[in-house]
Amino acid sequence: MPLTQDQLWTRNDEFTISTNKDYLDVEAIYQFLNKESYWANGIAKELVQAAITHSSLCYGIYEGNPSIGQAKQVGFARVVSDFVRFSWLGDVFVLPGYRGKGLSKWLMSIIVEHPHLKGTSFTLATNDAHSLYAQFGFQPLGQMEKRMGRPLNWDEVYSGYSLTRNQE
Repeated sequence: MPLTQDQLWTRNDEFTISTNKDYLDVEAIYQFLNKESYWANGIAKELVQAAITHSSLCYGIYEGNPSIGQAKQVGFARVVSDFVRFSWLGDVFVLPGYRGKGLSKWLMSIIVEHPHLKGTSFTLATNDAHSLYAQFGFQPLGQMEKRMGRPLNWDEVYSGYSLTRNQE
């Protein structure tokens, strides 16, 4: 199987998950990230599009089946990976009206079972979903003294895309 081959999963209750980026409702993703997320609040639509374009895999959750007709996007996640050693999971959400239906668990089970993500070192950040991710093998990072990171600098990101940051 090619690493990023488009795949589609369906459930009996009319929900679908797909990795086909052509099905993604970028406006819906942007609206959630920009207005409702705590991690990307205020993000520009151009940056949402760039993040989708440059991500290794994007997973859309749909009410309906986008491969055969009209479908409403109700959730999203993206993965950045080299498909060998590391993977990063981000921008995971299910719209509020669709929570409590097992969609996030279904999504996570699909993501972690991808044959080229399965054994990689997988990281993410969360304020409130630790118990969800723990069910799929995620745990607090160890050996923090050996880990380093460079903080996000929104001003530099916007500048790199020749955008003006709209700070409210």
